[in-house]
Amino acid sequence: MHAELRQAYDREMLAAVEHYSGNNLDKAFGHLERAHILGQSFAFAHARAHWWMLKVGWKRRDPIEIRGQVARVLGALLFSRIWVPLGNTGGAHVHPFRSMPIPEEFRALLKRR
Repeated sequence: MHAELRQAYDREMLAAVEHYSGNNLDKAFGHLERAHILGQSFAFAHARAHWWMLKVGWKRRDPIEIRGQVARVLGALLFSRIWVPLGNTGGAHVHPFRSMPIPEEFRALLKRR
């Protein structure tokens, strides 16, 4: 992961953890989705975003998110280097193989991977 992409990913993860700690789970999840888009081609960054999504799901007592994220953590570790659906936000309420539009502010960062 190049330095600019790492910084953007780290910013999103930091914001997510701060919102999670403040019990603002909607904002935390939004930042996790953005971190997921940035880190999904890198196994550990990808799995870390899903792990935190699992934590949000657990805190919300959302069984769909919990089950979905357990599978996605494992999938992230095993398949990130092979193929990922670009732009996918990673939540369990989104099909795991669905490509989605990449936010404009991330396009240049993701072209360099």
